[in-house]
Amino acid sequence: MFGCLVAGRLVQTDAQQVAEDKFVFNLPDYESINHVVVFMLGTVPFPERMGGSVYISYPDHSGMPVWQLLGFITNEKPSAIFKISGLKSGEGTQHPFGAMCLPQTPSVAQIGISVELLEQLAQQTPVANAAVSNVDSFTQFTQKMLDNFYNFASSFAVTQAQMTPNPTEVFIPSNVVLKWYENFQRRLAQNPFFWKT
Repeated sequence: MFGCLVAGRLVQTDAQQVAEDKFVFNLPDYESINHVVVFMLGTVPFPERMGGSVYISYPDHSGMPVWQLLGFITNEKPSAIFKISGLKSGEGTQHPFGAMCLPQTPSVAQIGISVELLEQLAQQTPVANAAVSNVDSFTQFTQKMLDNFYNFASSFAVTQAQMTPNPTEVFIPSNVVLKWYENFQRRLAQNPFFWKT
């Protein structure tokens, strides 16, 4: 039903079912992992109005498991990328794996998936620094860069009457910059990766 992927490693599809609605993947040598991808295999969908909260567990200094909520997956959002580097310190959160005795060794972390109602998933708050990686940060950066460039270039705008002739300088009409700015924004909104083609 689920898969787990760490860069440079084989895909894991052998989740251990520890309860009717709980699944666990082991992540050996977790200290070297930056990101983990959790996804549905596409063979078995979640039941209607259900999804899966995704947790990570790693041993604390005393060897006890510390669970932290990373986010969730659903039939409508069947995969997610989570940043787990930097989560190795800090306190755990409330989790549904508490009553289970899951074996834990010092260098092995676990990804836990708990099947829950979508209403419950919407009320949960993942740890802040496990933010799901997505295209939004790139799009936001590009938008800020466009705004900054346009504002900077526009700050030098002068009317034709204010221009002093200088044969060594090239002038670009501000309406050309504005047209480029609007076209770039439109293309970025339609496809954030248009620049790769």
